[in-house]
Amino acid sequence: MSVITVSRELGSQGDLIAAQVANRLGYQLVDKTTIEKVFIQFGYIDFKETYETVGFWANFDPHRTEMVGFLNRVIAAMVHHNHLILVGRGGFALLKNYAEVLNVRIQAPFKQRAQHLLVSQQAASLALAEELVRESDRLRRDFVNAMYAERWDSVTAFDLVIDTGKISPALAVDWLEAAARQIELAQPKTGLSLQAMEIDPVLADSVASVLDGQPV
Repeated sequence: MSVITVSRELGSQGDLIAAQVANRLGYQLVDKTTIEKVFIQFGYIDFKETYETVGFWANFDPHRTEMVGFLNRVIAAMVHHNHLILVGRGGFALLKNYAEVLNVRIQAPFKQRAQHLLVSQQAASLALAEELVRESDRLRRDFVNAMYAERWDSVTAFDLVIDTGKISPALAVDWLEAAARQIELAQPKTGLSLQAMEIDPVLADSVASVLDGQPV
């Protein structure tokens, strides 16, 4: 069993890299859409809206605390299901002490990220692209900084930091594939084991139904 968490800046092509690595390795790709399917099964129909509300995570709210607690339980059940790549959702902070986990951050210079959104038609103008990048950074920073002991933009929280301003996505994919295969073979002896995590059996069944229903 091994897991890669990918924390990425908007416009850094982290989602593309994660998807291509998952395809290379035959790992399950888990993103917010996958997790939302589990949340909906348990009545959390407002997960996406709550997560994307500007400033929500920076302020105390009982619903936030409940939702993040459930999110952590979902992630724990998912990492027990199979080899997988977890995109975002603060996965690196939750799983940082586990031996089988590779925590990766994908980043890029601000202007390059905004330009990527413009070229990929995710924004109609450069000014809008820049605002989308700023808002995304704010949301992700608020979420991680409010709910975990790690900071979203702290490079010391990661095993590998890749700047796509200098490293091409293709090379990043090669690096992550090689790193994952090394972890699989080496069977690290330091750190906690994912096998020791306590899993809710009912939640595990729901996670299995979602993951088994999506392509690898």
